[in-house]
Amino acid sequence: MKTPSLLLPVILLLAGWLPAASSAPAKPNVVVVLIDDMGWSDLSCFKGEAPTPAIDRMAKEGIRFTNFYANAPICSPSRTALTTGQYPQRWRITSFLENRRANTRRGMAQWLDPKAPVLARDLKAAGYATGHFGKWHMGGQRDVGDAPLITEYGFDESLTNFEGLGPRVLPLLDAYDGSPPKKHDLGSAALGRGPVRWEDRSAITSVYVKEAVSFVDRAQAEGKPFFINLWPDDVHSPFFPPEVLREKSDGGKRAFYHAVVRAMDQQLAVLFERIRSDAKLRDNTLVVISSDNGPEPGAGSAKPLRGTKGMLYEGGIREPLIVWGPGFIPGEKSGTTNATSVLSAIDLNRSIHAFTGTAIPEGVTPDGEDFSQTLIGRAERQREAPIFWRRPPDRPGPDGEPNPDLAARDGRWKCYVSYDGKKAQLYDLSADESESHDLSAANPDEVRRLAKAMLDWNAKLPPDAGDPSFKAP
Repeated sequence: MKTPSLLLPVILLLAGWLPAASSAPAKPNVVVVLIDDMGWSDLSCFKGEAPTPAIDRMAKEGIRFTNFYANAPICSPSRTALTTGQYPQRWRITSFLENRRANTRRGMAQWLDPKAPVLARDLKAAGYATGHFGKWHMGGQRDVGDAPLITEYGFDESLTNFEGLGPRVLPLLDAYDGSPPKKHDLGSAALGRGPVRWEDRSAITSVYVKEAVSFVDRAQAEGKPFFINLWPDDVHSPFFPPEVLREKSDGGKRAFYHAVVRAMDQQLAVLFERIRSDAKLRDNTLVVISSDNGPEPGAGSAKPLRGTKGMLYEGGIREPLIVWGPGFIPGEKSGTTNATSVLSAIDLNRSIHAFTGTAIPEGVTPDGEDFSQTLIGRAERQREAPIFWRRPPDRPGPDGEPNPDLAARDGRWKCYVSYDGKKAQLYDLSADESESHDLSAANPDEVRRLAKAMLDWNAKLPPDAGDPSFKAP
């Protein structure tokens, strides 16, 4: 007698030939929180002065990484690296995107080429709901009103500030001194290309968080995994903390900065608690918290590291990294610190691809390496290739202090050279993280090796106006 076709799958399932539908693991959710202009030692869990209890709790339940790097010391190229998984010089974004003339003068693109590989686009193709809430700064600012919308890069929804196009929330600067709040948009409101609303500067992060939470709710209701960029423009200047925190400060720049850090932490806590309080989300969501570059001088802190925003020294590019995911991180690894693995934002991109089981498109050459198991505490791998940097063309160095042209981190070594391969500096970061003792004279072989690697790397990339070989259009 023939077996009825409707019964065949049931018989095979009972016999063990077919897996139960529920055995297929759900795709993990991923949230990337990228804070703006925050120093390596600004969070209280990184010995910072401002209390950040919400982020500290994420660190206590997750893993801290103390050798994580942005791939540029300034916003637009740093964000491009995280977005594409490639060095931003490939896409001619080597400093902050400004107006058209300034971008052209510095040898830069006006926006990130839509043909660039984008993590969100890959995840969307793999079935993810994708949302970007916060600063973009990869096109659509000042007088650049014809840049692609954020949704053209693979995001289902977006809400940004004055450094992007599409729906935007723009800041009102209220000094709480009786004078009317001032609009601060750098021309964005006049560009069109999306609805604009104005909110108090001190509350804008909470607006992004609210949109992100709503996005989580919708994705969960639709049964879809989600990928979220939550990129507040805190703690970037201008510093306008909430009135209650402003009144408690001494009115100085650093005090206002610390108040903004504290307020941002309180606002981010809403999303963290939404995920933590839902067992299905808590056990299947990875949250990554970091910053795009070092602190503005006189505001944040990168102590004991040398340098600040815009510089290739450690303080300009080394950032705090916290990875939270109770469903993925072994219990004994919760609250630990990884001080040995050296990785960067391009590696984070590659790792999220691997962690979510999302293929890198054919023809794309990633510059990052896979640290997915290291991020969740199941390995402590080391990078096979050095990490390279090139200084922004408009950042020769602050107040007479030279900013090296090229840099490389390879294991314990950090090396710097000028575009012609001269002016070498070499530091052993395992013993001298403040870069106080130049060891180049005592280690000529290491200098030659790393200098050659930097020059070979740079030679393959489009030059910008910082390079003497650059020819202005």
